This record gives sequence, C-alpha cells and structure tokens, in this order.
Amino acid sequence: MERYTKPAILLHWLIALLIIAAFALGLTMTNIPGLTPTKLKYFSWHKWLGVTVLGLACLRLLWRLTHAAPVYPAEMPRWQQSAAHALHFLLYILIFAIPVSGYLYSLAAGIPVVYLGVLPLPVIIDPNPELKPLLKLVHYWLNMTLLAAVCLHVLAALKHQFIDRDGVLRRILP
Repeated sequence: MERYTKPAILLHWLIALLIIAAFALGLTMTNIPGLTPTKLKYFSWHKWLGVTVLGLACLRLLWRLTHAAPVYPAEMPRWQQSAAHALHFLLYILIFAIPVSGYLYSLAAGIPVVYLGVLPLPVIIDPNPELKPLLKLVHYWLNMTLLAAVCLHVLAALKHQFIDRDGVLRRILP
C-alpha cells in the first residue's frame, strides 16, 4: 500500500503533538485564577506553540499542494472517501484559523505577540475592547470544533485499523 512521504508524516505528527500541547496548555492557563507569573509564562508558551503550528501548517500545505496523498483502498466506500476528504479539509482550515484567531484576540486585548520572546510579530489591528470578547469566543469555539474533528479523525483511523483492517492508518505512521 502506498504511504505518505516522510516529510508529510513528520509534519503530520509534529503538528499533532504541538496542537495537543497548545490545547492542554490553553486549558491549564485559563484555569489559573488571577494574573500570576506562571499564568503569563503559560500564555507566552501557548502563543509560541500557536505561531509554530501556523508556520508548520504553511509548510505542510505547500508540501501537500505539490505531493499527492496516497489513494484510498479500492474497497473503501465512496461516501467514506468523501467524508475523509471533507474532514481533512476542515482540519486544514482549523489548523490555520485557530492560530490566526488567537493572534487577533491577543492584539485586540492590546498584548503583542513576541515569538520565543525575541521576534515581535506585526501588530495588524489596534487594541479593541469591543472586538476582544468576540475573538475570544471565536478562538474558543474553533478549538472546540478542532477537538471534535480530531476525535472523529482518530476514531476513523482506529476503525480502519481494527475493524476494516485496510491499511489506511499505516500510510501515516512513522
């Protein structure tokens, strides 16, 4: 069975791990009451993870546009192939939309993003107290949508591995 390329596999798993870390850190930091040094440190780390995910997502998209994905097994029903394509498309959209929404939320809150504490990212919107709560809500719901989509993605992969036994999961394993 045809597999994804090594760069595609590396980017898939690296982005997945960074997203899990950013999600866990996001939940942790938002549950810390008040404004503490630890909470501020976690916010910085969360932003750095988001910027890294966005950069790697750009690389992944460029790779994907120039390298076709392996074809699905012939016995895989057409509706499942269509569902897989739709879910992958949604995942790509969310992998871009979430860091952008977090970046805009931070700027609307009047807090610039300084990648790794040394590289200030451009300030593309001014602080905006009216926009801040909307962007916070958008960032939250995009993350909840990503959580649901990732769960569906993982469940589908496990179904293919243990029920269908069609080798679909092996295509992306390192």
